Amino acid sequence: MRDLVRLGLTGGIGSGKSTVAGLLADLGAAVVDADAIARELTLPGGLAIASIADTFGPNFITPAGALDRDKMRALAFTDASARKRLEAILHPLVGQETQRLDSIAKNEDRPCIVFDIPLLVESPVWRQKVDQVLVVDCTPEVQIHRVMARNQLSREDVEKIIASQASRTRRLSAADTVIFNVNLTLDQLATEVSQISYRFGLSSKQHLAYRNKSA
Repeated sequence: MRDLVRLGLTGGIGSGKSTVAGLLADLGAAVVDADAIARELTLPGGLAIASIADTFGPNFITPAGALDRDKMRALAFTDASARKRLEAILHPLVGQETQRLDSIAKNEDRPCIVFDIPLLVESPVWRQKVDQVLVVDCTPEVQIHRVMARNQLSREDVEKIIASQASRTRRLSAADTVIFNVNLTLDQLATEVSQISYRFGLSSKQHLAYRNKSA
C-alpha cells in the first residue's frame, strides 16, 4: 500500500476551488468536500437539524425540514456569534464523516485524498491533519464578479462573505502551493493542475491504472 498524501485545498469564495478539486479527482485523488457534507447534514432528515432547531429555534428550519439558509445567512451578518454556534454543531459531524471517507480512500489505495475545506486556514485543527496545503487564489474583484454571476447575489452581499473569510494574505501565507486562477481557461487551469499534481502523488498514468483496477 502506497503512502497516502492528505492535501488540504482551500481558497476564497469564487476562487475556483471546487473546479480544482474536480480536476484533482480526474487525476485519481479522492475528494472530501466539507461544504457538501455540511449541506447533507442540514437537509431534511440531516443529523444536524435537531440541534440547529434547539439552538436557533424552529423558525430556522423550513417547512420541508431543512436549514433555512437565507435566514441563517442574514443572522450571521448581524450576529457574530451565530456562525460560531452553527459551526459548533456542524464541525464535529463533518469531522466524523471526513474520518470515514479518509479510511475508505486509504483502503482503496488512493495516492491522495483532497480535503476541500473553505475554512482550512481559520481552523486551529485542520492544518495539523493535512500534509500539504494548496491554495486557489484570485483577486477580490474577480471573486466578486464570479459570485455575483453565479449566485445572483448583490455586490454588497458578496463583499460581506469575503470579509467573513480569512484574508487573502493569510491564506497565501499558509500555502505550500498556489494556483493563481485569473484569466485562465478551463483547459489552462487543467494543465496547471496536471503540472503540479506530482507533488501530491498523482499522475495521469496512475489515474488510468486506478480506473482499470476498479473496472
